[in-house]
Amino acid sequence: MTAPPAATTGHFISLEGIDGSGKSTQAQRLADTLRAEGHDVVLTREPGGAPGAEAIRELLVTGDGARWSAVAELLLFNAARRDHLENTIWPALAAGRVVVCDRFADSTRVYQGVARAPLGDLVERLHRLVIGTDPDLTVIIDTDPETALARGRARGGTEDRFERFGLPFQQALRDGFATLARDNPDRCRIVDGNRAPDAVAADVAALAAAALGPGNAA
Repeated sequence: MTAPPAATTGHFISLEGIDGSGKSTQAQRLADTLRAEGHDVVLTREPGGAPGAEAIRELLVTGDGARWSAVAELLLFNAARRDHLENTIWPALAAGRVVVCDRFADSTRVYQGVARAPLGDLVERLHRLVIGTDPDLTVIIDTDPETALARGRARGGTEDRFERFGLPFQQALRDGFATLARDNPDRCRIVDGNRAPDAVAADVAALAAAALGPGNAA
């Protein structure tokens, strides 16, 4: 079984948050900022980020909310994540690149491990067995659930399966991400997403700069 690189000079940054939190916009902005500073950046997303994973994405984020049970979702997310790691993330890290990922395993910890069902133990066992990688830095964009849900619904499109679970689900997600940040203070940082995008982007960029350290631009 393919394993993560034993040694790497790359850096792995993920952005997390509830649906409609603005994390996708902030991931793009961070990637643009880091490229302007001379970093070699791979911007990717989950579910997706590699051909096989993108095919699984279609199954996960479209259709009725009851399409999959929480356990079935968990297995599909891990299958997509493994493909993403093997084909995109691990090669980029081994090559010394900066990976900026719109969602990663922490979304599974919160969505399937907390908000959808109390599957935290199973989530962690599967993560250890088939993933074995966490970001160096995880930035959680904390946004008011009502605002975020309205934003997500206004966006439209077909990738709205999780928004269909409604406001209580988004509130449970927000609580789950807050707990995740509290339990992982060395890796997770919370940024207030209830502000103008420029202000959020400045904070995200500052956290990334601190994580990358001096002298890391190409």
